[in-house]
Formats: sequence, C-alpha cells, structure tokens
Amino acid sequence: MPPRSGLRTCCILALTIALAACGKGGKTQGGPAGPGGQGDRPIPVTAEQVRLRPWNDTVQALGNVKARESITVTAKVSEIVQDVHFDSGDHVAAGASLITLSGRAQLAALAQAEATAKEADQLLKRQTELAAQQLIARSSLDTQRATRDATRARVEQMKADIGDRQVRAPFAGVLGIRQVSPGSLVTPGTPIATLDDTDRVYIDFPVPETLLARIAKGQSVSGTSAAYPGKRFEGEVSTIDARIDPATRAVTVRGDFPNADHLLRPGMLVQVTLLQPERQALLIPEISVVQVGTDSYVFRLKPDNTVERADVEVGTRREGLAEIVEGLKVGDKVVVDGTGKLRVGSKVDVSAAPAPAAQTREAQTDAKAPATSAPASSVGAAAGKDGRNG
Repeated sequence: MPPRSGLRTCCILALTIALAACGKGGKTQGGPAGPGGQGDRPIPVTAEQVRLRPWNDTVQALGNVKARESITVTAKVSEIVQDVHFDSGDHVAAGASLITLSGRAQLAALAQAEATAKEADQLLKRQTELAAQQLIARSSLDTQRATRDATRARVEQMKADIGDRQVRAPFAGVLGIRQVSPGSLVTPGTPIATLDDTDRVYIDFPVPETLLARIAKGQSVSGTSAAYPGKRFEGEVSTIDARIDPATRAVTVRGDFPNADHLLRPGMLVQVTLLQPERQALLIPEISVVQVGTDSYVFRLKPDNTVERADVEVGTRREGLAEIVEGLKVGDKVVVDGTGKLRVGSKVDVSAAPAPAAQTREAQTDAKAPATSAPASSVGAAAGKDGRNG
C-alpha cells in the first residue's frame, strides 16, 4: 500500500506542474482583443474629407419612343394593286410613289370627258361668233359657256380620281414591312405599310405632379436603352402636357431627341433622366455609407485617429456618390474603405490609405457628373430621401 500512495502523490504533482505551464503559455500567447479585433494595432483605412461639390437632382422615368411623323399608309379607293414600287425598310422621299392601283375604267372615262370638253369648247367658239353677229340670243351663249365649264370640271374630277390610284408618301421617312402584293385588293383602311420620320424622335415619359414645378421647357434630358448598352442619347424637353392624368396623378413630358443614326425606333422603351439646375451639395463616396435596415451611418474620424458613428440622412445617389442631407458638415473626414473592420472607438491608420487611388476615383466621379448627363431608372425614383432613387 505505501508504494501505491507514493505513486499517486507523484502523479498529482506532475499534473499540477503541467497545468501551471499550460496556464502560463496561454496567457503569453493570447492577448486582449481591441474594439476592432486587432488588439492595439491601428486598422488601415481610406478616408476622405466631406466637401461641397456641384450636383444635379434628377427626375427619372420610363419613356416610349415616338416618331416625329408616323402614319399607316392606306388607299382612298377600293381597287386592285397593279404595281408596288418599294421594298420593306426603304427610305423614301416626300411624294415618292409607293403603289399603283389599276385604273383602266378611270382612264377611259377621262378620255371621254376630255372629248366632251373639247366639243363643248368648239361649240362655244362658234356660238360666240354668231352672237357677235347677233344671230343667236345672248342667253344661248351663256348656256353653252356653262356647259363648257362643266365638261372641264368633269375632266379635272377624272384626273383626281386617277391620281387616287397612285399612293404616295406624304413625307420623307422609313417604310415598315410591306403588307400588299401586286394583284391584292385594297380598300380604304387596308394597311399597305407604316411610314415613320425618325430623323428626330420624341420620347414621352410621365412625371409625378409633385415634381411639376421642377420641369421646364428646354431642360436637358438623357436616355438609355437596353438594346444599346453603354449608349446615351441626349435631348431636351420640348413639350409639357397641358393636363395631368387624374388616375396616375402624372403629367406627360415630351423630350425631343436627334436620331440621325436611326437607332431609336418608335415603340422602344427608354430609361429617361431629366436633369435639374445645378446646385452645391455635400457629397461622399457611396461605399462609405453603411446601411443597416432603415438606418444609414458613416464612420467619422476624430482628432485622436479613432472613429465614431455618425447617423446621416442620404438624399440622391448617382455615379458612386451619395448626397448627405443631414449628419455631416464640410470638413468632416469619413472612412471610405475598410468600414467592415471598424467598431465605434476603433483606432485607424489613415496614412496607409491609397490616397492617389482615392483622388483618381474622385476625379472620375467629377467627370461623370456634369450638368448634361445622368443615369436613368424608373418613374418616381428621384423624389425619395432614402437614396434608393438614384
């Protein structure tokens, strides 16, 4: 028994020494974690100073393209198509002949009318000579003159009737798909083809009545289409509708766009951005704004190189910039990159921030936000203060 007790005592002593050694090693290897999870080491971040910069508010909507002039070509009379003088997609000049309808009966009637008119004219000349010799009554001469005039009118009527057999383009434009062929029977209202003048186009888009006071004729408007990624079309407001739709409480605004390359086509959906007059606003990079639910805040630098939370109210967002309505003032410094590592009170190292890159991004942002361009979105997306309208 005594040897067993001694062995137990030795085991207990060895275990105590091992536990003590582990305790010391853990204490020396670990360390208290700082607010940023980095101990006492400063966290490298990118910071930027808040300042006033030129800014344009925008009104954004979805608009439909309309040709400056647009019709569906039809015939005035019922007749068989004799000749077709165009192909689908042709560009035609004003007055160009599109189709010729059969007009044999009208040509025969015209020949008869011209013969009648010629005979009436000759008879009037003979009666004029007789009247000069007082061989016939003056009333007979007047009757013959009226007959001659009636026959001439009949000739003009027949010529007009034959002219209706020539369907012509009323204005210059591009034709759509041909709907008729030689031998087809057309009647008034039968579509022959569409004709659109698209050298300039209109884009009609709705604007909420609450923004009516911010719209004026001549304002710059731009548009983008999913059909041409990266392509921006520039125009100006030409007309504001005289009425507001009582169902939607929106007014229709018409933008006039040059379209020399004919990329915009009638019926196309375009995202439209209407630029407001330029003003000064507090702008910061959009990535510096932390969004948690409905709350927005930034990390603001303090003089001791620690950060504090500053709740902000964000206005419009555009081209990587966010407008700060409340919560910051000119001269404040906010963290741009590295916000995910920060906590309130974290110590930061702004000297490690890539200043040239930040300046390059700022210069690019300034270049992207002139008074003549802005990105497009959906209707009603420009008036909110939550920043989701950019």
